[in-house]
Amino acid sequence: MDKIMVEGGRSLNGEVRISGSKNAALPILVSSLLVDGTCTFHNVPDLRDIKSILMLLSDLGAKIESQGTTVQINASGITKYEASYDLVRKMRASILVLGPLLARLKKAKVSLPGGCAIGERPVNFHLNGMARLGADIELKHGYIEASTNGLKGNEIYFDIPSVTGTENLMMAAVLADGTTVLRNAAREPEVCALADALSMMGAKIEGVGTSKITIEGVTSLQPLTCTIIPDRIEAGTFMVAAALTHGDIILNNCEPAHMENIIHKLKLTGAHVTTEGNAVRVQGNGIIESIDIKTLPFPGFPTDMQAQFMVLMSVANGLSVISETIFENRFIHVSELKRMGADITLSAGNVALVKGVKGISAAPVMASDLRASASLVLAGLVAKGTTEINRVYHLDRGYELIEDKFSKLGASIWRIKG
Repeated sequence: MDKIMVEGGRSLNGEVRISGSKNAALPILVSSLLVDGTCTFHNVPDLRDIKSILMLLSDLGAKIESQGTTVQINASGITKYEASYDLVRKMRASILVLGPLLARLKKAKVSLPGGCAIGERPVNFHLNGMARLGADIELKHGYIEASTNGLKGNEIYFDIPSVTGTENLMMAAVLADGTTVLRNAAREPEVCALADALSMMGAKIEGVGTSKITIEGVTSLQPLTCTIIPDRIEAGTFMVAAALTHGDIILNNCEPAHMENIIHKLKLTGAHVTTEGNAVRVQGNGIIESIDIKTLPFPGFPTDMQAQFMVLMSVANGLSVISETIFENRFIHVSELKRMGADITLSAGNVALVKGVKGISAAPVMASDLRASASLVLAGLVAKGTTEINRVYHLDRGYELIEDKFSKLGASIWRIKG
């Protein structure tokens, strides 16, 4: 099994190009199941999760061609409606095929998904919503079995905003008979990107970017050509790296409007952040101030940046309170950061108290999930000595060539093949 080694103590400087968003690409690629003809997608990142979803689409009968960051998918001839356990167990986003398969083939059999061990992330939002659209749902032997005589529009309310739930139901509703209203819908940029792609296919969607999304069903959709939006979480990770190492990094091919919450918090820590077009520049000033963080659905602070900011707070001046409200098990990385000398105390209610220390030290650590992996790389960048990060296959799920990008900025980082 691969591991990544990081020798700390170097200031990072230079420019880095941000890749396409994994969390936007996954549902947009899946949306190709809704149409006859070839869909073309540009700026698709080369990631393990992307490979997994393309394998799943291919297994369902789609024809796929990839060249560089461009992927073409033709799902005209799909007849298979079963997403098997062997393919779905690799990541939770695989459940996104449920809506398109129901809309297109009127039946679907999808294994209950796997993925990072950061919380339950129940699928009931998806199942209850599909039932509201007229699907018969049964859970049998670890599979979701769904069928319909024809989906019909309806009102659906989310108890809490669900990103994949909103995306799945949007894809089902675009071919449903009548009007669907999603209330308390997710507002994340990745949800908006999917809605934009569906609209380019001919879907009728209103309220994108608000908590109320209205979808008027159509009888068919057309193939599209679109470009995947930049990955705001990858960008945020490199922004934190600049502040953490007192460096100076320019991030190209990013969307500052998607990261206003991250930029705001980073400025409060003392970092100098400027934006110009699709570029962001972050300059560390040698002093890191403690701030409090509470993760919330967009436009609040993203849960996917919580672990990275925790590293920053570990070497800041003062005490930081970090509250995780999205996932119940997303502090697994705390024990690994403490092994490196971070002063972190967990309290009731998913709250971490982080007391900044003057420095942390290298240690062998183990990644538990995707964003925890990124946080350990960041910790390695400022730790005294050489940090050994194990189970880095999580990183490959969501960060494209992360060690190469950090190396070009001046980091001493390398991969050891296992």
